[in-house]
Amino acid sequence: MKHLAVYLLAFWCYIWQTQAEFFTSIGQMTDLIYIEKDLVKSLKEYIKAEESKLTEIKSWAEKLNQLTHISTSDPEGYLGHPVNAYKLMKRLNTEWLKLESLVLQQTSDAFIANLSIQRENFPTDEDESGAGKAIMRLQDTYRLDSESISKGRLPGAQHIVPLTVDDCFELGKIAYNDADYYHTVLWMQQALKQLEEGEPSVLTQAEALDYLSYSVYQMGDIQRAIDLTKRLIAVDPTHLRAQSNLHYFKNFLHEEGQSDQARKDDYYQSQSKEEVYMRPENYLTERDSYESLCRGEGIKMTNRRRGRLFCRYHNNNNHPRLIIAPMKEEDEWDSPHIVRYHEMLSDAEIEKIKELAKPRLARATVRDPKTGVLTVANYRVSKSAWLDDDEDPVVNRVNQRIEDITGLEVDTAEFLQVANYGVGGQYEPHFDFSRRPFDSNLATQGNRLATFLNYMSDVPAGGATVFPDFGAAIYPKKGTAVFWYNLFRSGEGDYRTRHAACPVLVGSKWVSNKWIHERGQEFRRPCGLTEVD
Repeated sequence: MKHLAVYLLAFWCYIWQTQAEFFTSIGQMTDLIYIEKDLVKSLKEYIKAEESKLTEIKSWAEKLNQLTHISTSDPEGYLGHPVNAYKLMKRLNTEWLKLESLVLQQTSDAFIANLSIQRENFPTDEDESGAGKAIMRLQDTYRLDSESISKGRLPGAQHIVPLTVDDCFELGKIAYNDADYYHTVLWMQQALKQLEEGEPSVLTQAEALDYLSYSVYQMGDIQRAIDLTKRLIAVDPTHLRAQSNLHYFKNFLHEEGQSDQARKDDYYQSQSKEEVYMRPENYLTERDSYESLCRGEGIKMTNRRRGRLFCRYHNNNNHPRLIIAPMKEEDEWDSPHIVRYHEMLSDAEIEKIKELAKPRLARATVRDPKTGVLTVANYRVSKSAWLDDDEDPVVNRVNQRIEDITGLEVDTAEFLQVANYGVGGQYEPHFDFSRRPFDSNLATQGNRLATFLNYMSDVPAGGATVFPDFGAAIYPKKGTAVFWYNLFRSGEGDYRTRHAACPVLVGSKWVSNKWIHERGQEFRRPCGLTEVD
C-alpha cells in the first residue's frame, strides 16, 4: 500500500507539471496512457498480493480454529502427546512471528497490538529447542523410530498429529546445533524420506542432504558421507561447500586406508547400508538398565519374590485416626521394602494441591554434588513448587496423614514438594539422601531418612519410578502413594535406593513428595546394632 501511494503521488505530480502541454498535444498525452496502464498493472499486483495474504491468513485462521477447538477440550491430554507439545512451542515461537510479519505489511493495528502483548507469554528459542530435545529423549528411552514419531504413532496417545517435513528438518537442526550428530542423522533422514514421498514443502532435498552428509561424516561413516555428498551435488551442482567436502572426504578415506575403514564398518554395524548408527555413550553409567526398566524390560520380579509380597490393611499399631479407616497397603518390593498406599489422596485434595502449586511452578533444581549449590540440570526436567504446612487445610491434612501412616515425625520434614513432568519430563537416576557436601540444613534436621511419594495423576505411557540397582519399576496410579527408607537404621545411606523418574511419553505426570528427615525420629525409628540394620 505504501509503495502504491508513493507511485500515485508521483503520477499526479507528473500530470500537474505537464497538463498544459498534454491538452494541446495528443501525441504527448499517449505517455499518460502507458503510465496509467503501468499503474493498473501495479494496482492488480497489489490486489493479488493482498488477496494472497488474506487467503493465507484465512487458511491459518481456519487451521488454528480447528486445532484450538481440539486442544482446549482437553489441554493436559492434548499436551500429553510430546509431538503436540513440541509443535505448540514451534508455532508460538516461530510460525506466529511469520504471520506477524505478513500482517505487518498492511494496516492491522488491533491485531498487532494484541499479538505484541501476548508475545510476552510466548515460548523462547530455548523452549522450542528443549521440546525438540525432549522428543529425542523419548525416542532413545522408548526405542521409537523417527517415522513412528513423525506419524504420531505413540502408545496411549489420543490426539494423533503428524510431523511435517519442516518439523523433522527443524528437529534435525536442533540436534545439529547441539553437536548431536546421531539424532541429526535420524531426523534429516526422516525429512528426506518425506520429501521423496512427495510431501509438499519449501524445504529442498539439497538442504536436508547438506546436514545429513556432514553428520554422517561426523559419525565416522566416510563412504556414506561421500555417497550423500555426490547426491547433493547432483541435485545442486552449484553447491560449493559440497564440492569442497567431497574432495576432503575422499582424501580422508584414502589416507586412513581400507583396513581402518573396514574396522569402522564393523563398529558401525555396516551402517552405510542400514543407515542406523550406534547411539553414543554418555555420562550415565546405568543408562541401559535404567531405560530398559522404563520400557518395562529387565524387571527382576521373580515368582519367589512375588510370593513374599502381600496386601493388608494398615492402621500403624492401632493409630486412633486409622482404626476406623485403615490404609490399604500393598508391598511393591521386598528388599529394600517399598510399599504402596491406595486411596491416599482424594480427587478433591489432588485438585486443591495442584491449584495451590500451579502459580509457583518453576524449573526444578538439584544440588551440585561438588559445590552443594542448587542449580538446574538436564537430567532433571520438571517444574516444581513447595507448599508450606500451613498453606491450606488440605496441605496440613495430607502432612498429618503421612505422619499417621509412617509413624514418623513430619515437623522436621521438608515442605510438600509438588512436581509436574510435561513433555519428556524426567529425573535421571539419583539418591534422595544427601552425600557430602551435605545440605546446610542437615546440621539441624539430619539427612533425608525416607521418601513419601504421592501420585496425583495417571500417566498413559511412561513416567514410571524405577530402581536400576535391583530392577524394580513402579507405575503411577492416581491417588496412590509409595514409601521407602533412604537410610539404614544406622544413618548410613542405602545405595540400593538410587532411583529415577522415567520420561513421560504420553500424558502429564503430577506428583507430590514429602522428604522426612532424621531429627525427631530417635524414638520412632531407633538406631540398629549394625551398619545395615
